[in-house]
Order: sequence, then structure tokens, then C-alpha cells
Amino acid sequence: MNVHEVLEKFILKEFVVDSDTNITADTDLLMQGIIDSMGIIKLVNFMEEEFGIKVGDIDMVPENFQNINSLAEFIKSRQ
Repeated sequence: MNVHEVLEKFILKEFVVDSDTNITADTDLLMQGIIDSMGIIKLVNFMEEEFGIKVGDIDMVPENFQNINSLAEFIKSRQ
């Protein structure tokens, strides 16, 4: 499973309540309310454990958490 697939699976499992909701790599997770501030903390913990990266305070900007593509790029930049 690649980074995009791992992230999508986690987000669907942890944050998407409606089983009819589909997300793509470009779905704006923040603007659509899929992930909120508490969700970001949960997502950061998952990313640190799953991908062995460290997310610092300076990394906590909306651009890094906007969609699966931006999350995957951020993870790749830290590995």
C-alpha cells in the first residue's frame, strides 16, 4: 500500500461518518469539515507512528493538511 492509500484508509475509517462520502486525493479535508483541529492532532499522531516522521509546531499549517496529496508530499519530505 502506498502513502496515499494508507492515508485515505485512515481518514475514511477515523473521520468520515457517512459511508456514502467519497474522498479523492484532492478533496479539501479542512474546508469540507472532514478533519477539524482535534482531527489534525489524531492525524499527526498516526503519521508519526505509521511513517516514522516527526511533525513539529512549525509544520502545523493548513497547507500541509489540506488534502491527501499535500499530506503525502509532507510525509515524503520528512522521510
